[in-house]
Amino acid sequence: MIEVKNLHKSFQHKEVLKDISIKFEEGKVNFIIGRSGSGKSVLTKCIVGLIDPDKGDVAYDGTSFTRMDRIEKQEVRKKIGMLFQGSALFDSMSVIENVMFPLNMFTELSDGERVDRAMNTLERVELQDSANLLPASLSGGMMKRVGIARALAMNPRFLFCDEPNSGLDPQTSIIIDNLIKDLTYELNMTTVVISHDLNSVLEIGDGINFIHEGRVEWKGDRNDIVNSDVESLNRFVFASNLMKKLK
Repeated sequence: MIEVKNLHKSFQHKEVLKDISIKFEEGKVNFIIGRSGSGKSVLTKCIVGLIDPDKGDVAYDGTSFTRMDRIEKQEVRKKIGMLFQGSALFDSMSVIENVMFPLNMFTELSDGERVDRAMNTLERVELQDSANLLPASLSGGMMKRVGIARALAMNPRFLFCDEPNSGLDPQTSIIIDNLIKDLTYELNMTTVVISHDLNSVLEIGDGINFIHEGRVEWKGDRNDIVNSDVESLNRFVFASNLMKKLK
């Protein structure tokens, strides 16, 4: 579990995060949603330690991450998998070399062990037959799956996905959503998804946290988001044509 407690962050006297408190549950797909500029990205960077909060705390499994020193934080980061918005694959590396990259950087596994680990994660995302291809020959959905495989290579306990369906067609988005959900349940990870995609929220959102102007204005799940009486959330939700039809 990841717990954010009373987090505050300002830049040049502008308060971006205002007393944020959230629990991200283990074995569930937890969403952070909100309009651009609402504070989602800053919150995520505070959670993974790329930015230090001004006040408050972030705890992983009950232990304060905020108060750790650099070496202690690095040990926690080894348990974190990241799926980046643009997949962030290395063009000059093959699929399997991309997946092996964090293993080469952060483990002392033998060459054979790293290859075996990479192939196992590629099998999880059904890309074992594409191991020797370069990213340029892959579709957008395949690149996302390679990104997921790389995020899983270190056997993480925590998985962060930044706009995982960005640039994908609706059918491929469903495949990626289901993959994230199934892997979260199978591996009992704490998964945090930052997304604007209301379809994804409705399909796999176990826990949903709506951020508006630096505050958490609503918490719930996919079953009750359409019945919210929070005006700012309704404006965000019903900007989607799909949600208009559901309402």
